[in-house]
Parts: sequence; structure tokens; C-alpha cells
Amino acid sequence: MPTLKSDFYSEAIRRVLISRAGTAPDAGMVAEATLNIWRQMAAWLAPIIGIRGVEVLFSRALQLTSRAFPCLVITGDQGDSAALLASLKANLAASATNDAMEAGHALLVTFTELLSTLIGESLTSRLLSPVLTFPSPISEQETEL
Repeated sequence: MPTLKSDFYSEAIRRVLISRAGTAPDAGMVAEATLNIWRQMAAWLAPIIGIRGVEVLFSRALQLTSRAFPCLVITGDQGDSAALLASLKANLAASATNDAMEAGHALLVTFTELLSTLIGESLTSRLLSPVLTFPSPISEQETEL
């Protein structure tokens, strides 16, 4: 059963993914947005859990999520993270746009949930908040200054 925090991560990831994919995204744009979010998460997490820790969590998230989304099944050398990400991007880009969106969303949510299990919800929220939040909209009053 999803937790309240899990629902928060899911909604935040969906909003950021939709925002970064653009107003009329195709599967390639969704793939790029998914990898962009992933790279930002990895950059924020690597100093805390190490590059290898981030890679292991991502591989596990990919393995779990690929059961429901065949486009996430990666063949070949998964030890080479650059090749893995290139394959993932190609697979998502070759999917239908909605399938790519749902697969990318599920992958990022699964990764975040695994991370939360490892380091706790509070630290996960603090570490990923720069990636999963939007800047507050500029009010009309601020634009008049």
C-alpha cells in the first residue's frame, strides 16, 4: 500500500517529468526528460551514497520496473552506466509517448522509493527537493519592479 510520502514523490515526479518533456512531447522528449531528472538525482545523491550506490539503486529500480514496462528491459552490458543510459533512452524513445511517460515515471518513483527505504523519507525529501520542486511562480507585483 502506497504511503503518503510515496504519493507525494509520485505526484512530484509526474509534474516535473511533464514539465520537462514540454507542452507537446513525443517519446524522445519524454526519454530525454526522464534521463535529465535521473542525472540530477544522481548528482545530488552521489556525494551521500556514492556513485556505485546510486548505480546499484538505479539498476534495482530498473529491474523492478521493467517487469511492468517491457520498454525498460535492457540487454547487454549493464555494468557500463553510459551504455545502460543510452539503451534506456533509445528504448523509451522507441515507445509510444504515453508508454514512455508511464515507464519513465514508474522508474523514477521506484528509484525514489528504494532510496527512501535505504536512507529514510526525511533525508530523501531533503536531498531530492531541488529536483522535485518547482520554483515559485513570479507574482505580478514582482514583475513590476
